[in-house]
Amino acid sequence: PLSPAAVVGAGLGGSAASYFLQQHFGPQVQLDVYEAASVGGRLATVTVNKQQYESRGASIHALSLHMQDFVKILGLKHRREVAGKSAIFSGEHFVLEETDWYLLNLFRLWWHYGISFLRLQMWVEEVMEKFMRIYKYQAHGYAFSSLEELLRSLGGEAFVNMTQRSVAESLLEVGVTQRFVDDVIAAVLRSSYGQSVLVPAFAGAMSLAGAQGSTWAVEGGNKLVCSGLLKLTKANVISARVTGISLHSSEGRALYQLHYESSEGQGSAFYDMVVVTTPLHPSRSNFTFENFDPPIADFPGAFQPSVTSVVHGYLNSSYFGFPDPKLFPFTSILTTDTPDLFFHAMDNVCPVNVSAAFRRKQPQEAAVWRVLSRQPLDKQQLKTLFRSYYSVQVAEWQSYPRYDAARALPPVVLHDSLFYLSAVEWLASSMEMVAVAAKNVALLAYNRWHQELEKIDQKDLMHKVKTEL
Repeated sequence: PLSPAAVVGAGLGGSAASYFLQQHFGPQVQLDVYEAASVGGRLATVTVNKQQYESRGASIHALSLHMQDFVKILGLKHRREVAGKSAIFSGEHFVLEETDWYLLNLFRLWWHYGISFLRLQMWVEEVMEKFMRIYKYQAHGYAFSSLEELLRSLGGEAFVNMTQRSVAESLLEVGVTQRFVDDVIAAVLRSSYGQSVLVPAFAGAMSLAGAQGSTWAVEGGNKLVCSGLLKLTKANVISARVTGISLHSSEGRALYQLHYESSEGQGSAFYDMVVVTTPLHPSRSNFTFENFDPPIADFPGAFQPSVTSVVHGYLNSSYFGFPDPKLFPFTSILTTDTPDLFFHAMDNVCPVNVSAAFRRKQPQEAAVWRVLSRQPLDKQQLKTLFRSYYSVQVAEWQSYPRYDAARALPPVVLHDSLFYLSAVEWLASSMEMVAVAAKNVALLAYNRWHQELEKIDQKDLMHKVKTEL
């Protein structure tokens, strides 16, 4: 029997991995979860005027089946939707504005961009339809030992190639125009990853799916999923920073010694299995691996710095061409890739607890805006966006991989029972991608531990799953 196991990190990856490990190995598995900061990781909230607001990771796609499950199991609720309109700003004018009237929106897109909009939708739908196969595979207990194998089983070599070429190239190839790519696709990728249309096609498709589908969030804050799953699994959460792992062997099995630093000083503990859910890139962590032969190599790639500013203040609507703030109709502003634009996106955010009586502030009132940018905003930039403000709370993150296409994907299996969940972020970064990866790692760990090798990296899974039904 497996006992004990360690999970490094108590964000969504760590809490979902704990939950799935316990689901597969049974309740007797002892789980230690190490977290240096706070449970929830990037799913954090900030407080303005006694109300809490999501500082990042804000929306969840309607097709996120694992996230939907977590909410159900934990008895959480979907946050009440508060309608609002979006627009795309070029630095000088709005290139696209949403209206209340759905048909008019379609007509506008059609008028501006012709058939590009339809071609984009068909492309995203085709990718999503294949991606959704993962739930069937996982329900049947199948796992994948690498991101490439996972992609291959979903969409063949075409899916693997989507990590090696840009979303712009893929869309131009299916007949989307350059203008649509520059105006709309660029704006969506800036608002989700803070990056350009050169991100790989797979990461791009996932981001675009989130932009055109219906999305939701958890009442009380998305981070409640993390604390809820950890409570449910009765995981032992240890407040410490893991500094490294060294390998020992005992009776033919690998034994991992995990080294950590806490407020009490340094310590270590032994585990049969370890799942790492924090980034292992030199820029992000000084994590050491000892006694591994062959050694565990350095991880390629860098992270994109990004800044979230939560500003409580009066929007300067005249900067956006609306001298009268009462007439400003948008709650969400995306931006095109224009050199002098200093922010990626901004939205008028609702608190994590939306009561039935809640109404959005009028554009002329002071509201809470979340501004995403690459660098912290200086006084002049804040003055450009806001006539005046009460408070600014700034969080700097290295939140997403820098998605330059054509780079090898990191490994999922680092050693016999040592797994790297965060590798998945190099495919695409979203709450659901992390949950899918957590389920995959738990199944992979289980199938390897019990030598059920026919459940790993199987070819022709679509056919197998059909015949098993």
